[in-house]
Parts: sequence; structure tokens; C-alpha cells
Amino acid sequence: MHRTIAIGTAAGLLVALAGILPASAGEYHGGDGHHSDGGTAELTVFHGVPGLTVDVYVDGKLTLDNFKPGSFSDTLTLDAGTYSVAITAADAKDASNPAIGPVDLALEAGDNYTVAAHLTEAGDPSATLFTNNPDKVGKGNGRLTVRHIAAAPSVDVLADDVAAVTDLTNPDEEELTLPVGTISAVVAATGTTDPLIGPTDVEIAKRTNTIVYAWGSLAAGNLAFAVQTVDLTGGGHHHK
Repeated sequence: MHRTIAIGTAAGLLVALAGILPASAGEYHGGDGHHSDGGTAELTVFHGVPGLTVDVYVDGKLTLDNFKPGSFSDTLTLDAGTYSVAITAADAKDASNPAIGPVDLALEAGDNYTVAAHLTEAGDPSATLFTNNPDKVGKGNGRLTVRHIAAAPSVDVLADDVAAVTDLTNPDEEELTLPVGTISAVVAATGTTDPLIGPTDVEIAKRTNTIVYAWGSLAAGNLAFAVQTVDLTGGGHHHK
């Protein structure tokens, strides 16, 4: 499941990055925000907007310094509640002169999420909140989730030269259950096999949701893969 917010350039990036909280894992009990005891949520942020480096302040505290495109934040366990977020130019001295915000962001307890700041098919900044499927898969299998968040038309995703996902459009995703092992992944324009991204080896691991993001811009020639893994046993998250 995912929810997309496509709005103006600054606002789109704000929505995309406003969910970023401390750059270290663990619970965050911010300063000026209003946080409840109603449980926690898990959140990871992926920065998929090429060419933009920012600083992010939460409740007046610098929480991500020089957050660069292609990067994931740590996976955060957060108290449910509201956080005040301001986004500044990289290397700002403080949050007193934000480029965007401050705004209040309400986080609800519940699922595990990834917020992706990315480009729409047309190349405009946007944001999509994805829910990372925690359901287990059968013995000997792993989950592969493919997410199209690139400024590019619909694509096919080939696994070992076979189209495993077809006609995937931005910002949709598709989930597959595959045997444990390593596949060669390629993203191609729908109906073709010429690689736009890849080939790249992707490991399908047991008890793991391997999430592959196709991001960047076809027109700018900077399409790329980013990979996030979610442990289906609840043991943690990794990025590469």
C-alpha cells in the first residue's frame, strides 16, 4: 500500500522529508513537539530527488545533516504524536531561517513505513508513503518488492532475463514471492528488454522483504537502483 502526495516543488519536498526524524535508530522523544503514549511507529526515509542536499531539523534539533540523494535514514522507532519539522539549506547554522516549514507532522502508531522523496514521471518533486509488508513468506522463499519512483514512463522489471513485473508506473509498487537466491535485475521500458537500469545482482533472502527502488531521471541520465531490506522476523532494517 502507498499514499502519494504530489504538490509544488518546495511543498512536495517538505512532505517527503518532513517524516525524517533522528538519524540514529531508537526512540525519539523530541523537544517542542506533542508526543503521546499511544504506541510507536517505525519509519525509514529515502531521499530520491537527484541534485538536492538538505538539512532537516525536528523540534528545533538538527537530525539529518547534509542528507544526500540516494540515501536512506536509519530506521526509527518513534512515539506516536506530532513533530515540528523545518528544512534548511545544507550547512545552515540553525533552523531560524528555514527554506521550508516549520510544519507539524502527525505520526500514528502502527505499521512500518518508508517515506520516499522522489520525482514524478514528469520530473516534479513528490512524496510517497509506502507501507512495508511484514507478512511472512513460505519456507525457502523471500519477498521482492519493486517500487517505481523515477522520472520515467512505465517499466518492466526483468529477473534473470524474464519479465517478473510488467507495466509498472510511478509511484506504484509490486510484490513477488521468489525462491531464496540471487537474481539479475534489469529495469527496461515496458515491452522492451534494453536496460534502463542494471543489470544488478539482487539477493532474495529468507525471512526478508527486499525492496528495490528505481529512482532518478531518465532525461537526466541518472536512473539508479536503491535497495532496502526489512527483516520479516522483526529483527531490523538495512540499506545499500
